[in-house]
Amino acid sequence: MPDPVTRTLDVPGATLTYDIRGDLANRPLLLLIGSPMGAGGFGTLASHFADRTVVTYDPRGVDRSTRTGELTELSPDDHAADLVALIEHLDAGPVELFASSGGAVNALALTAKRPDLISKLVAHEPPLAAIIPDSAAALGAVEDMYATYQRDGMGAGMAKFIALVGYDGEIPAGYTDQPAPDPAMFGLPTEDDGTRTDALLGQNLRGCTSYQPDFDALAKAKDRIVVGVGEESANQLAARGGKAAAARLGLTPVTFPSNHGGFLGNEYGQPGKPEEFASTLREVLGDRTP
Repeated sequence: MPDPVTRTLDVPGATLTYDIRGDLANRPLLLLIGSPMGAGGFGTLASHFADRTVVTYDPRGVDRSTRTGELTELSPDDHAADLVALIEHLDAGPVELFASSGGAVNALALTAKRPDLISKLVAHEPPLAAIIPDSAAALGAVEDMYATYQRDGMGAGMAKFIALVGYDGEIPAGYTDQPAPDPAMFGLPTEDDGTRTDALLGQNLRGCTSYQPDFDALAKAKDRIVVGVGEESANQLAARGGKAAAARLGLTPVTFPSNHGGFLGNEYGQPGKPEEFASTLREVLGDRTP
């Protein structure tokens, strides 16, 4: 796999940083995105697609992609606009797009608005809490998490995030009445450092989970959409969001190896099954190996 070439793109309110592996003349490009995870999480997965030109990027406010002005909350539509700008800047559409977690929500927003830019979308476990049957309880837990972050800081907020995303099954109505998890259980700081700039908890959390995709628009492009869920994800929130989105589109979810981060190598010390994951993704995209 070629070494990545790093470039930047100025967009309203931010400078996006992106990486290109391969020749831009090789079409279609494979764009790998997450949110709030940036390009740093896709090195292992990209290495399995040496036959394709792979583009990764840091969403605005994440890692190398800096924001200007007030750090307000963002919506999937904000991120979709950035993706439109990036694809058009590269003169690369339509692209193959693998999108994970919040990136999958952003990719659905992009596809609804600009289906002409997408040749295939694989949306892996979008945490669409607003479209699951227990949406009121799930979104209430998100609001509680956000309030905890604003009141007590990153450690306390992130502990509640980890507990929620790992919860298996429907979120009960009294979920937020239970004792708060101890941040130390997850190796998180117990003291509040006073900052409120966390990209997940402060910037993307509420806009992502409360998003209502335009399923009428997506239905017109559903022959290009694949929804993925992890084989180990069971009935966790993000997998349930993916299953609900697939049901709304009349699609059968594709089961990918491992869990929510099944494509990861050792980027964050929690490897999934990247080789097996890449094999399934290649099947979905279509093998272009000579």
